[in-house]
Amino acid sequence: MTTTTASLFSRCHSSSLNFKCELESPAKTRLFSPATGKHVVRSLKAWRVRCSSDDPGSRHVYVSSRRNMVVMLSTVQLLSHLLPPDGKAADMYPLMKDEIRRVVTKGKAAGVLRLVFHDAGTFELDDNTGGINGSIVYELERPENGGLKRSLKVLEKAKIKVDEVQPVSWADMIAVGGSEAVSMCGGPTIPVVLGRLDSMQPDPEDKLPPESLNASGLKECFQRKGFSTQELVALSGAHTIGSKGFGDPFTFDNAYYKILLEKPWRSTTSKMTSMVGLPSDHALVEDDECLRWVKEYAEDQDKFFRDFTNAYIKLVNSGAKWKTL
Repeated sequence: MTTTTASLFSRCHSSSLNFKCELESPAKTRLFSPATGKHVVRSLKAWRVRCSSDDPGSRHVYVSSRRNMVVMLSTVQLLSHLLPPDGKAADMYPLMKDEIRRVVTKGKAAGVLRLVFHDAGTFELDDNTGGINGSIVYELERPENGGLKRSLKVLEKAKIKVDEVQPVSWADMIAVGGSEAVSMCGGPTIPVVLGRLDSMQPDPEDKLPPESLNASGLKECFQRKGFSTQELVALSGAHTIGSKGFGDPFTFDNAYYKILLEKPWRSTTSKMTSMVGLPSDHALVEDDECLRWVKEYAEDQDKFFRDFTNAYIKLVNSGAKWKTL
């Protein structure tokens, strides 16, 4: 039987997927009317789908049942939308992590992690505004974002390399950057799902929790963003790296909580210890509900790592707008 073929789409491929599907029909049957450009086929009885792969030794597979054809075509169309244009979906996440680790050192990790909190921390649950959307690139001149311009430039070096293969959003880059910053400093490995969209404008101002808040104010602020007191205390553990004075600045561990319990800022004999932490850090051990979790994380680093991982994933999904099929 003489046949004509109509390609459904050119090719769907990735590191683990490499195939194409084509419709086959009798030569006399046309897919489209040249005059109207509309479908003219009213029956699938004479049609079949040929699935083929470039993999060595593979054979063509034909599907002719109308029900199976509908399922096959729907599945193939879905897969084609899930993969980016050049078919590198399976490779993007490892590539992003590799490029980030090329430019982010342990000394720069705290700044990159801070980017996450300042981009995602604008989220408000009630009106679903703000959140992880890359808007931090428009907000670097705000007083609360002082110093983040350097961190963004570091991450930009990695993003340029990744964009050469497949463009990614700032929101995704920042989310992955923060997780890699934690991991390279000895913290937990935190998986990050990709697909966030970037905002084209800054988020509303005055949405980040001020550093001067007491425990009551902190809990109220985090509650508006959808976080519990436990998640507030777990996320505060990010201050274990950096220059806040909580142990080794390049090691992500539970030293933050151990030092909080010592309350070194109350010391009258050492100017250095009196400068440890922010008022919002100190507030955690002055509140019974927060203190419970501070003590628990000080005693059990594994639990801190688990709870931080869960809270971080929630943070980098807060307010996110996602790519749709």
